[in-house]
Amino acid sequence: MEKRCPALDITGSDIHGEAARLRAQGPAAQVELPGGVLAWSVNSYAVAKQLLASPDVTKSARHHWPAFINGDVPPTWEMISWVEMDNISTTHGPAHRRLRRLIGKAFTPRRTEAIRPHVAELTTMLLDNLAEDASAGAVVDLKERFCYPLPGMVVADLIGMGEEPRLALTKVMDMMARTDVTSEQAQEILVGWRGAIADHIALKRAEPGEDITSDLIAARDEDGSRLTEQELADTIFAVIGAGSETTINFLDNAITLLLSHPEQLARIKNGQSSWSDLIDEVLRVESPLASLPLRYAVNDIELDGVTIPQGDPILVNYAAPGRDPAVHGESACEFDITREDKDHISFGFGPHYCLGAGIARMVSTVGLSSLFERYPDVSLAAPVESLTHIPSFVMNGHRSLPVRLSAVASKAA
Repeated sequence: MEKRCPALDITGSDIHGEAARLRAQGPAAQVELPGGVLAWSVNSYAVAKQLLASPDVTKSARHHWPAFINGDVPPTWEMISWVEMDNISTTHGPAHRRLRRLIGKAFTPRRTEAIRPHVAELTTMLLDNLAEDASAGAVVDLKERFCYPLPGMVVADLIGMGEEPRLALTKVMDMMARTDVTSEQAQEILVGWRGAIADHIALKRAEPGEDITSDLIAARDEDGSRLTEQELADTIFAVIGAGSETTINFLDNAITLLLSHPEQLARIKNGQSSWSDLIDEVLRVESPLASLPLRYAVNDIELDGVTIPQGDPILVNYAAPGRDPAVHGESACEFDITREDKDHISFGFGPHYCLGAGIARMVSTVGLSSLFERYPDVSLAAPVESLTHIPSFVMNGHRSLPVRLSAVASKAA
């Protein structure tokens, strides 16, 4: 395909700068994805909310993306896993509402509160494992040792997955989040996660338990219909991805921002600001999810002089609207937990609003509050500007988060 527009940086090295440049081009700007696929990038708050709520925008490639339907997008495409799935994230209209009814039963506020004590136990275990390094003043990669395992273990418990298969699937998830993969790696990712989920479902059919997978296997809609095998497998994968990868990067970004803005951490410690204030400000200024592939125009869409033709892919950048100067003014890029207006769309907007938002907030609150209580002297072990971005324009986070935990506070503190 002839190159007619800028290619998104597959390394994600400057997600916010790239978003600002694209936003300046208008309500939507055409960009090139890996494999020469063209899409319309949306980076403004108003336009993103408009499209996310519009019936003229869908997430179903199999119904509304002609290039995918006709085979112009090959099965070897580098981003095939993002559009090949058949689950709540990639359905439209009545099909989406049916899946949301079935799956929503697994994400009730009651279930969120029921798992809070277990989340606290997992958090304590991970923090205990850091005590020796803290006493020695050693540099610790807090992303690998804390941000990474906590959400993964919580989600694995929710779906009833054991530790060994969780670790194997996590490696697949990490590769899928990257946007610098080759066609061969993309195929390995697709085969890898489908195989892992199929094995997990077979185990839960043989040994059902008190978990989301067992619930989904048994779930029936009002008309007696249940999830198809592909819907079941792809939905479980979506739960894993949405519940782990995004929360991993949220914790990474939250800790980085607090450690590089000690005056704002002090506000939380002395009760002037809350963990809820922090969560929404981090989601606004450093959304863990950036440009999520893909949506499609059901009909031609007119956007203030820009026309997105029917069938064209749309790439909404969730990390951009919170930094839109049209909403947050000249301070849009500044981290400030005291600001009153923390509007963001990091959990989505409209029909596809994240079902797991409540669990993500709870895990983040428990994890962060426990970390800074247990290790009040934690500090960055490298300049914040030296932290490198994961190679992705989909996810927004760092490769590592080196810190020194220093003195250990007593557990009773």
